[in-house]
Amino acid sequence: MEQLQQILNYFPGLNEEQIRQLSSLEELYTDWNSKINVISRKDIGNLYEHHVLHSLGIAKVIRFREGTQVMDLGTGGGFPGIPLAILFPDVQFHLVDSIGKKIKVATEVAQAIGLKNVTFCHSRVEEEKGLFDFVVSRAVMPLPDLVKACRKNISPHQHNALPNGLICLKGGEVENEIRPFKHEILTWDLKDFFNEEFFVTKKAVFVAINKRKA
Repeated sequence: MEQLQQILNYFPGLNEEQIRQLSSLEELYTDWNSKINVISRKDIGNLYEHHVLHSLGIAKVIRFREGTQVMDLGTGGGFPGIPLAILFPDVQFHLVDSIGKKIKVATEVAQAIGLKNVTFCHSRVEEEKGLFDFVVSRAVMPLPDLVKACRKNISPHQHNALPNGLICLKGGEVENEIRPFKHEILTWDLKDFFNEEFFVTKKAVFVAINKRKA
């Protein structure tokens, strides 16, 4: 499968189980998307490049350590959470979305491929009480709103190379959004990691959210 090979070219160290899980995504998402529209019908043919590989852009800026707790805010059909959960089987992912039918698709896909390191919650982020090392998101809202929404969910206990905080995937111009954060922010151009034209305007953005240890 040409699109799957695209993933393997950038992540050559995957084991057989991870490759099996990734290869299953096309059929599962195509089937579910015909019933519940979680990916644009025009875009489902670009599943691996526009959704799976894009999600894995986060893995190019951080290697989550074993035992890390990550919340995927506004996961939709499971992005970036499901691809990241495949790549990091020793990391726990909690996928949250306010739209029940989207969480249903993500749950069914994860169960079908045998993911053991994911949990799901149909709720608004304001209702989520858990603490996590990182919150990840595919930019479901402007950056200041994202930070405000998830600040309460960031654990004070650090054990990764990056401080705890928010890592989101953004497209286009982000200068106005990142300006308020100054020294708390890092940005990466995904075109530095992936050669496809789709990534020319895509970025990964990290905001450190500091808390004192309890």
